[in-house]
Amino acid sequence: MGQYDILWKGMVEEIFEDLMRFIFPEVDKELDIRRGVEFLDKELGEMYPGPEKPIQIREVDKLVKVYLKDGEERWMLLHLEVQGWNDPGFSKRMFQYYYRILCKFDRPVSAIAIFTDRAGRNIRDRFEDHCLGTRVIYQYNTLSTLDYTNEQLAKSDNPFAMVLMVVKMAELKKIENENEFDVLLLEQKIMIARLLHEKGTFSDSKIKAIEVFLNNYVTFKKPETNRIFRERIDQITDKKNTMGIVEQLVQIKAEEAKEEGLREGLEQGLEKGLEQGRSEGRENSSVVFVHNLLANTEFSTDKIASLANVSLEFVNKVKEKFGLK
Repeated sequence: MGQYDILWKGMVEEIFEDLMRFIFPEVDKELDIRRGVEFLDKELGEMYPGPEKPIQIREVDKLVKVYLKDGEERWMLLHLEVQGWNDPGFSKRMFQYYYRILCKFDRPVSAIAIFTDRAGRNIRDRFEDHCLGTRVIYQYNTLSTLDYTNEQLAKSDNPFAMVLMVVKMAELKKIENENEFDVLLLEQKIMIARLLHEKGTFSDSKIKAIEVFLNNYVTFKKPETNRIFRERIDQITDKKNTMGIVEQLVQIKAEEAKEEGLREGLEQGLEKGLEQGRSEGRENSSVVFVHNLLANTEFSTDKIASLANVSLEFVNKVKEKFGLK
């Protein structure tokens, strides 16, 4: 799981209610979102294992259990497309998700595809197939971040609008000149950070989550610019900058190369209990990832298992081996 996947995964879980209200303004008339939702990542992975997907695809998939106002269960497939290319098989894959979820749970399914780049505009909002009088048309909801201007998003009191503003910053990557890139990116980041704190309508936890997203989704070319950004953030927050330990969650992958000694010790100590992870070629990075989450955050073991895309047993083995609480 790469940095962008981790960023999106954590963000979706933090502001799921806001995301739903942004896409469906009348959603509260039908769904009882305040009752809470349940993320079923394990069940989704079992229905559509990663190896079946094309290797180029970078995405974050969420299967979410929600409730109607009358208490009846519904299933929501939230599929975030974060790749940078026009995938001709995307619509078919959405249909495959649909019928597998329908077969497993026998509940109505709604799906959302969120495209974060220009390529997404070329992907249709439906899958169609027909043969000898038999026809299938599967249509799902889509949202393109580029359909909104920063002016529109800045006026919104929905936290997800701030997330979309962050995502739109990726368009700056087309600028080759480092100085010009950093100047424009700094201006964008400061503007979003100021909005986060001046609106006065977002909870501290949502501000913290969006700040982590803001700081890591698109990064500066030069360390000096990052220092200036942090100083400006301290001014905006009166030196109560919330970006700290939580931010390590999305920087772990970059730090793994520096932790070769830890990786080797973990690999030897967990050799017997983690054969499945090793066979998939992910044990080393997953162990380091889980270790860092256990050591540097207050997330529950269930939350860590979900973020790292590993089993709860895997997390407990790492926890036990290194005496982590």
